[in-house]
Amino acid sequence: MNNAKVIAFYLPQFHPIPENDIWWGKGFTEWTNVGKAKPLFWGHHQPNVPSDLGYYDLRLSESRESQASLARASGIEGFCYWHYWFGNGIKLLERPFKEVLESKKPDFPFCLAWANESWKGFAHGIKNRNMLIEQKYPGEEDYINHFYHVLSAFKDRRYIRVEDKPLFMIYRPFANPDIKIILSLWNKLAIDNGFKGIYFVAHYNLLDHSDEELFRMGFDAINTIRFDEYLSKGVGLFTQMKNKIFRYIFDQPRRYSYKKLSEFIVNPKDAIENYFPTIISNWDHTPRSGKEGVVFTGSTPELFEEQILNILNIVSGKKDEHKLVFLKSWNEWAEGNYVEPDILWKDAYCKMLKKSICK
Repeated sequence: MNNAKVIAFYLPQFHPIPENDIWWGKGFTEWTNVGKAKPLFWGHHQPNVPSDLGYYDLRLSESRESQASLARASGIEGFCYWHYWFGNGIKLLERPFKEVLESKKPDFPFCLAWANESWKGFAHGIKNRNMLIEQKYPGEEDYINHFYHVLSAFKDRRYIRVEDKPLFMIYRPFANPDIKIILSLWNKLAIDNGFKGIYFVAHYNLLDHSDEELFRMGFDAINTIRFDEYLSKGVGLFTQMKNKIFRYIFDQPRRYSYKKLSEFIVNPKDAIENYFPTIISNWDHTPRSGKEGVVFTGSTPELFEEQILNILNIVSGKKDEHKLVFLKSWNEWAEGNYVEPDILWKDAYCKMLKKSICK
């Protein structure tokens, strides 16, 4: 074993909340999109149906315990919970993590990733593109309140640390000029509260800005995704033309090769100490966006294993605490990137994780 640590992104939208009831109908959860999905072309596998864990409700501690037990058995070191703070104290989907924090269960490491992005209808399953809730950056008072809202999590013994600092990821590092202010302010507040600072990680596709800009802003590390980068730079002309035919003539979603994506995201640059790569099991956004979605075809547990081994090899020369690899994702069912067991592959993706990490 090379002591690499795999941390899995974790979506908490598997329980009803009042806002989702208003936007999509009473009782909506992510399972609503997953269950209504249909195959949109020959060979398109939909809907994806969970097996071992079932259609769980994250209000139940038993569901959260079962997830953590399976993740631990699969070699995953912890969950990175998506965290929603929209400014002015507005929070969504906070109940599962709040209960994890307060109950001290499951006894499984975790960290937080701030999903600082406005919600619009199309991206979340509505045909229009209307604004559902806007991400705002109201000023210093709100940034301080946000820090103290997550402080109890930072203090929890389960919280994942790097260089003895709690790891906190930001999804859209260039979303607002105030991000730089927030990083500086939070570091000061962390030191005032007995920490050495915050270990800030930028979740970054390496497209519109340079990674050097992120370090100048105050980020300590970059979580490299390369998903959008592949769609922008890695797709050949033939595939581009074919997708135009799929979309505009046959009214089908754009589709790409998972194998080629998997090869593209393996990058030697991730051998740098503070670059943390991402492994991805698959992608299929059609449960949310229908025919306007993007689908990667041909994912298998064996190709997933090959990708993991290649990325683990790249990070093998780092210091142990920098051998971090993020998994996209543990349970993003409506985006098709999950490793929880389903009726098609059973627990094969979990087994490949464990096998690859132990190899």
